[in-house]
Amino acid sequence: MSAPADSYQALFERRWGHLRRPHVRTLAWLLDAPDLLDPQHPHWEQKIASLGEADTGVAAWLARLDADPSALDAALGERAYTRIGLYAEKLMAFYFRERGQLVAHGLQVRGAGNGSGTVGEFDFLLDAGPGGVEHIEFATKFYLLEGESASRFDTFVGPNLADSLGAKMRKIFSKQLELGTRPEAKAQLPLPVLRARALVKGWLFYPVGVHAHMGGISATHCNGFWCSLAEVPALAGERFVVLPRMQWLAPYRGEGAEVVLDREGLCEALGGADMPALVAVVKAEGATEIETSRGFIVPDNWRARAATRLQATA
Repeated sequence: MSAPADSYQALFERRWGHLRRPHVRTLAWLLDAPDLLDPQHPHWEQKIASLGEADTGVAAWLARLDADPSALDAALGERAYTRIGLYAEKLMAFYFRERGQLVAHGLQVRGAGNGSGTVGEFDFLLDAGPGGVEHIEFATKFYLLEGESASRFDTFVGPNLADSLGAKMRKIFSKQLELGTRPEAKAQLPLPVLRARALVKGWLFYPVGVHAHMGGISATHCNGFWCSLAEVPALAGERFVVLPRMQWLAPYRGEGAEVVLDREGLCEALGGADMPALVAVVKAEGATEIETSRGFIVPDNWRARAATRLQATA
């Protein structure tokens, strides 16, 4: 699948191509990527947060961080992250802390009474002035459109078919954003929650050749394609990199860290896989491979399994 000149990957490379450290590039994507959901759409009831476009001050800060990442490295610690959501949260916590906005990160609320378990957790509590705090529920998600049209949010399903965009947002709105109203939370918070919103970053993937639009989804959201393994020989592009899960967020830039495959090699590498794989289509610029587009390659039976799951939730 060819990337147009104004693809998100091309825009990212022009704006952030000077950044070389993976953690800093990922943080730049989190701060500057288009919103996945449209904050202005009435469906979201003004409960979607937006960071907007990173300004020149943030850009200069990221450049300094790229030159000296010691503070970011210390914040991330030496652990090897395996959960992409936790990794993204740690990066955002570092950003909010550096801006002097962070009141709490990952604050757990326990039920009343001895032996009570955790009833919820605040992703971020940010300073909202002398009157209280703002609760930000943060999510980084990847969903594939099942079918040819985006008829409802549930038609966007996770690669492993365990959830959907609709199910995720229902949970966020009905449970997570309501945490600050619970008596147990009010008793444990230093300041009242004045506002609760969801900040959602991620990518949506469409069947090759399909360009669907749906109200409530940002018109400029990061997007890619998906196709079955049997359809790979027809894909445009000559060079592919299978992305490790922890590299799913920002557009890929590599210098030999991953194996570059042609279409035949890609089919061989993914043959027999029972889970979708995220693949970057890359071009060589000297010794560096730059992502031009991306997509999920799914097992040949995935489409049928996704349709069955969608019917079960209709």
